[in-house]
Amino acid sequence: MTRQNKKRLLWAVLILAALGVAWSAWEHYGANSADVAIASGNGRIEAVEIDIAAKTPGRVSEILVREGDFVTAGQVVARIDTEVLQAQLRAAEAELQRARSAVATARSQLAQRESEKAGAQAVVAQREVELNQARREAARAEALAAKNFISAQAVEDRVALAKSAAAALSAARAQVAAADAAIANARAQIAGAESAVHAAQANIERIQADIADAELKAPRDGRVQYRVAQVGEVVAAGGRVLNVLDLSDVYMTFFLPTAQVGRVALGTEVRLILDAAPQYVIPAHVSFVADEAQFTPKTVETRAEREKLMFRVRARIPEELLRKHIRQVKTGLPGMAYVRLDESEPWPAHLEVKLPQ
Repeated sequence: MTRQNKKRLLWAVLILAALGVAWSAWEHYGANSADVAIASGNGRIEAVEIDIAAKTPGRVSEILVREGDFVTAGQVVARIDTEVLQAQLRAAEAELQRARSAVATARSQLAQRESEKAGAQAVVAQREVELNQARREAARAEALAAKNFISAQAVEDRVALAKSAAAALSAARAQVAAADAAIANARAQIAGAESAVHAAQANIERIQADIADAELKAPRDGRVQYRVAQVGEVVAAGGRVLNVLDLSDVYMTFFLPTAQVGRVALGTEVRLILDAAPQYVIPAHVSFVADEAQFTPKTVETRAEREKLMFRVRARIPEELLRKHIRQVKTGLPGMAYVRLDESEPWPAHLEVKLPQ
């Protein structure tokens, strides 16, 4: 091959290489220009986990669901033995009856003390009449004695009767005061007995609440992930029995670099494509952006090193969409998340929402 032919061949190779680079650039920046405003990251479908636990210690008597079962909010999924609580309830009910009897007794005592006071007040009235009569007679006797119509002894007798009537009145009034004290004491006993009734009722309500809580219920619609305890096992207060996935709160976690995550706001639209069902495009929105990088170099000095920072982003699937397909929702499925960084740009055709019918 001549030198001239070698030069021509070299130029041809260079031209082809330049054309290849141009084609690649056009393919990346021209044909897919719609994707320039879209960031992406891979992740897995996750859901909020809920532990269904015992409020009080006890033995697991029943587990009514199996792993993988779908449960609805309020459904009874397990029971804790309540034999001890039932015994406590019976004792509390007996205590309530005793307290009510004490209230009845205290009220009858109050009625008796009030009757005694009424009798004492009647005696006081009688003694007041007697005292007034004795004083009038003593005054008349003194007037008659001044005229020598009666003896001094008769006057002294009348005065003594008046003093005796005064003493009897004081004693009667003391009986009224004692009756008042007895009434106050009886009322205090009624208040104490009624407080005991309220305490017994509150204790019964507490035990009944514990018995009700012994029926473990699913707090949300979801799927049983695994059984932590088995029938016959004793669990402590707060001991886990079941783990349930809340299928109304499902999301994908993925990571974006610094340059892209700075353009992502809460509520930004996201599209999810799962490896298991690539024919569907699932809508979501950004519900969380980490304020600290997850992957950080040892030192962050240059621009290139700062671009290595990766931030965790969470895209949540709308709850109404999840409820519509709740029995088909699966967690752990890998896929891709696409974030639209520029809301003025439309979604490309291959990222338009496509859902199963």
